[in-house]
Amino acid sequence: IISSDCPAIVYYIEHYHPDLVSSLAPITSPMVATTRIIRKKYGSEYAVVFIGPCIAKKAESAEVDVVLTFAELRRMLQNLSDFPENIVPSEFDPPVAGRGAVYPVSRGMLQTIKTSDDICSGNIVVAEGNNNYKEAIREFENGLLRDNHLELLCCEGCINGPGMSRPLQKFSMMANVSNYVKEKLENLDKKTWKEEVKQFEDLDLSQHFYPRDRRYPLPKKEEIEKVLQTMGKINPEDHLNCGACGYNTCYEHAIAIIEGLAESEMCLPYTIERLHNSVKELNLSNENLANARLALKQTEKLATMGQLSAGIAHELNNPLGVITMYSNILLEEAKPDDPIRKDLELIVEQTLRCKNIVGGLLNFARKNQVRKSEINFEKFCRKSLESVIRPESVILNVQSSLQDPLVMIDVDQMMQVLTNLEKNAVEAMPYGGTLSLILSETPDTVSVSIRDTGTGITPENLEKIFTPFFTTKEVGKGTGLGLPLVYGIVKMHKGKITVDSNTDPKKGAVGTTFHITIPRN
Repeated sequence: IISSDCPAIVYYIEHYHPDLVSSLAPITSPMVATTRIIRKKYGSEYAVVFIGPCIAKKAESAEVDVVLTFAELRRMLQNLSDFPENIVPSEFDPPVAGRGAVYPVSRGMLQTIKTSDDICSGNIVVAEGNNNYKEAIREFENGLLRDNHLELLCCEGCINGPGMSRPLQKFSMMANVSNYVKEKLENLDKKTWKEEVKQFEDLDLSQHFYPRDRRYPLPKKEEIEKVLQTMGKINPEDHLNCGACGYNTCYEHAIAIIEGLAESEMCLPYTIERLHNSVKELNLSNENLANARLALKQTEKLATMGQLSAGIAHELNNPLGVITMYSNILLEEAKPDDPIRKDLELIVEQTLRCKNIVGGLLNFARKNQVRKSEINFEKFCRKSLESVIRPESVILNVQSSLQDPLVMIDVDQMMQVLTNLEKNAVEAMPYGGTLSLILSETPDTVSVSIRDTGTGITPENLEKIFTPFFTTKEVGKGTGLGLPLVYGIVKMHKGKITVDSNTDPKKGAVGTTFHITIPRN
């Protein structure tokens, strides 16, 4: 049997476990029982007002005319402008409650009948509070508690009900009730009390309950699983059932979401995970923004350098042409044994070197045209490695995921890009390593990454590598125009070139990677 003294429990069973209605004790609650006593003793012409701690009492029975909570009564008294003074407290009208006065405290009804929920001596199960009584009903319904009597309360004792004045002082209130009952029982005239109670021994205290099913049909299992997956609950171990959402299990929360009674954001682990992902995405966006700003700054700087280089190159081209022509004429006219011949050869050699530097400046300044033709990019990249001189200690590695290798490029200029970068990569690995070409694609672009396992480029030099005449090589071994030329050719193809480098083994693999992405057409 399930006790029927708590109307919230009765409503819950009638609405959500209607098959258990027959298990409810067919007995009225203390409120209804006292109302029937009042009707018998005073007649039906008087209105009955119940004052108590529970808002569920308001809808429990039509036998009571008005139900007030203690909080409502307190507000009513506070609003009285002509509240009478010098009110003398009086006792309740008979028949008085006796031990029944302990009913509102936790396990009060059991103490009223001088019994307990002791496991060894009885078969009474007490469950109080929102989660506990629901679990007890579920186990009772599943047949696990069929030989037990269930004493259930929605609150942890009626003195903790939602109709009490706040703030609650739970334990001091229990002590007040206990002291009141002790004093009352000590002064109780038991003979008179028994006579008063006996007047109502034939009073009908029965109550009938009826199923009032309000359950929604459960959603399909596939729908529930889909909602659980959106919250990252793929496997059973992902179901934490922490209760932070207000539901006992993640499964119940998913059902409530489908029924429109809850939201996925109510799941605390899911919300925290989303927050972490948002922070990661924000950090990535900030990093991309910083890289974009750096690239823009570098582009502006290189554009200025390009204009300057173009002006210098054009101004130098004419006098260099004159010097080259007259020095060659003088060299041809000089006799083989003429001591001045060596000086003329040096002039011609250095003039040609200056001419090559000016040519590099013009290429960097974007004065060359791009003559595109369709080519198999994977074969093109593999071919570029054939012209790179490398020691045996350097291993070549090509990784391609291209499904459509065709691309429109200027073959000569792009070959210059790849061989320049591959040559630099080999020189960065004096003690050996791996030179890798990694090819990838999107529907509109193809990409190649030239990666080495060399010494890497320091952070302070990384921003300068595309600046003309900047080089980390020894004097006489580099002009500092190779990478600026590479940058210019890629930009002429309307592509993008970036570089990643690491010199600290503690931060990961050491080496440099150049990423080049160009449009297919």
